[in-house]
Amino acid sequence: MQGMQPATGTIPCGRLSGAIKRYRSGVPHFRRDSNNNGVPMVKRIVAATALALVLTACQDYGSGSTRHLAPIPASTLALMESKSMAKESPIVIRSYKKEGEMEIWKQTSSGRYALLKTYPICRWSGQLGPKKREGDRQAPEGFYTINTSQMNPNSSYYLSFDTGYPNAYDRSLGRTGAHLMVHGACSSSGCFAMTDAAIAEIYAIGRESFAGGQTSFQFQSFPFRMTAKNLAQHRLDPNMPFWKNLKEGSDYFEVTGQEPKISVCSQRYVFGSETGNCSPTPNLAVQAKTAHDEQEVTALATRGIPAVKLVYADGDQHESFKRGFTTGMQNVSRPEAVAAGPQEVVLAPGSGSRAMAFGPETTGDPASTPSEKVKKNLAAAPDLKPAQEEERPFYQRLMGGLF
Repeated sequence: MQGMQPATGTIPCGRLSGAIKRYRSGVPHFRRDSNNNGVPMVKRIVAATALALVLTACQDYGSGSTRHLAPIPASTLALMESKSMAKESPIVIRSYKKEGEMEIWKQTSSGRYALLKTYPICRWSGQLGPKKREGDRQAPEGFYTINTSQMNPNSSYYLSFDTGYPNAYDRSLGRTGAHLMVHGACSSSGCFAMTDAAIAEIYAIGRESFAGGQTSFQFQSFPFRMTAKNLAQHRLDPNMPFWKNLKEGSDYFEVTGQEPKISVCSQRYVFGSETGNCSPTPNLAVQAKTAHDEQEVTALATRGIPAVKLVYADGDQHESFKRGFTTGMQNVSRPEAVAAGPQEVVLAPGSGSRAMAFGPETTGDPASTPSEKVKKNLAAAPDLKPAQEEERPFYQRLMGGLF
């Protein structure tokens, strides 16, 4: 995802081999002066300096930029102050594909996390559901840990951080892929593209939290907001057992106001107050919220809310970008895929036995097994086979922020 392109005025990497060999072998390679006298020492020093600069440009195209040092905007600092948050306090980042939004939560003076700010996602690719293999264009879903080594100040996408996919959970299922980023611009083939202006602010907030002593922050990635309505609408999706597992972590965070500690046990996330504990002490308040939400999902299904599947041509973006889609936007990956939005395929009317489809997780349960009619509806949907990896896009900056 994080492809690089040479900075203006640098020598392409492929043309360095001769210079590297000559320098490393110690063979003088220089022009002679007007008197045909060699000046190897001076020339070699100059050549060594130039070569070091070229090698640096080749390996790290953003080097020398100070964009990663940009301060947090004054308006955001004022917002922090109004919410009793210090700029150095820890953060948690949460993303939602369906809504096209990314949130920064920050620890307040009370010790609990509260929502600081919501940013529109300019582009994510694939479908709702987790990433499973290299090249499937899926943006990851799950709980990921971001440390300082994953922050990239030299990204060709202005600035970025690596989500850390695959994590221990993904690896337990044999999932493949790498370099799934949150970055600038508006192009995605498995990443979350935020625009340059948005990633600059997100990066700055993360940088100050690290400076304040936070060793890593949690990145929580969801298919949609874990509301009863969303869960009821997607109750027949094959990913629902996985999404219910993600909801356990979401509920823990929202109820306790604390970043959940995560363990991976029997190919499931386990959330609690300590890492490595596969049988944490149940949190009664979290259990109460989960039970209440499941009752609401069942009630919605019983009242007839249809079960649906959203079929994307290739991902989506926040609605605000669609309203001004042609204004100031450059290098949007597959714009034709997001112009029309997702197709909603109705799977079932949401009554009778299907009202309890959210509950069971076993594939043999009749309530969680799609009917023949449902299978026909899915068959009529657009082909969902993975698209080929898109061509390497251009990484020019977008023209201004859109949020």
